[in-house]
Amino acid sequence: MTDYTPHPDDKFSFGLWTVGWEGVDVFGPASRPHLDPVESTYRLAELGAAAVTFHDDDLLPDDSTRDHTLERFTKALADTGMRVEMVTTNLFSHPVFKEGGLTANDRQVRRYAMAKVLRNIDLAASLGADTFVLWGGREGAEHGASKNVPASLDRMKESLDTFCQYVIDQGYGLRFALEPKPNEPRGDILLPTIGHALALISELEHPHLVGVNPEVGHEEMAGLNFAQGIAQALWHDKLFHVDLNGQHGPRFDQDLRFGAGNLRGAFWTVDTLLGAGTDKVYEGYVHFDYKPPRAEAVDGVWESARSCMRNYLILRERVRAFRADPEVAAALEAAKVAELEQPTLDAGESQDDLRNAAYDVAGLAERSVAMEALDQLAMEHLLGAR
Repeated sequence: MTDYTPHPDDKFSFGLWTVGWEGVDVFGPASRPHLDPVESTYRLAELGAAAVTFHDDDLLPDDSTRDHTLERFTKALADTGMRVEMVTTNLFSHPVFKEGGLTANDRQVRRYAMAKVLRNIDLAASLGADTFVLWGGREGAEHGASKNVPASLDRMKESLDTFCQYVIDQGYGLRFALEPKPNEPRGDILLPTIGHALALISELEHPHLVGVNPEVGHEEMAGLNFAQGIAQALWHDKLFHVDLNGQHGPRFDQDLRFGAGNLRGAFWTVDTLLGAGTDKVYEGYVHFDYKPPRAEAVDGVWESARSCMRNYLILRERVRAFRADPEVAAALEAAKVAELEQPTLDAGESQDDLRNAAYDVAGLAERSVAMEALDQLAMEHLLGAR
């Protein structure tokens, strides 16, 4: 039996807010006690994680204890060999952000939000983080006339340009990653999908410093294909970070452990991160952004964290076996998957060559695409039948 024990070189990472979620939702208060984020760092290291991430308020909610907590936290990192690979800023919990942070109608709120991010950029750099994620959970609207969308995009661009210039001026080795989400907690959130985020990035003053941090649940709750989305982000060289969890189709953001929910989608997600037979491979941390179910006690918190990593390792093994299978290679050839890499127009050909060519339309219409056979091989590898 394969050993699915995680190791630091697997580059698994957890947000401190994930295991630290107390089970609060809109229908009920906390169902679990508060977990000390520093102690959670030690526990995640014991389970095999390589890194942790946090919002500023996850780790340092109180300025009066900030220095003491940072001292304890940096000791935990040194004791365990863990690192901080990503930091983000909470611009969504406090009531001051109830109508938005970086795109709030109120200018003073926007200025406060930017100042909060700048302070946290300093913290991220001091801890050696590579990536700074920006999720605009309150950047949106429920009412059509309440939000000037073009002006909101101007303010997003202004904020990102300011943050990028600050990183450049300070000499920090940080890149930014936008995290799309279609809705919840706002009715409609700005930059709802990977495509929206990529479009905004192209308008920035320093687009090389900004990429995306897609999340499984955020794309699938809109009925989108996560693997295809991250494949396009890789094509643009913009997959700076990734959030893995589980989701049961278009509904509220469930944040299930990775592999729960859409298991086939999880298989293709791992396949895409590993390159899907191409040279577009994701080299960053495998970050889990999930919530242990509210019904679980503290023991279930750590079991769900362990399961996220274990499920990824199982799926990674299945994906590698799928790609190494000679029958799969034959099925890929039968489906002409590799032919898509051949340019439709050869060098030196013109539009006239297309117009003047002879086409067997009837034969092409009747051709076999052989995709069911290929997909069944994937299914059998996923189910462990091969």
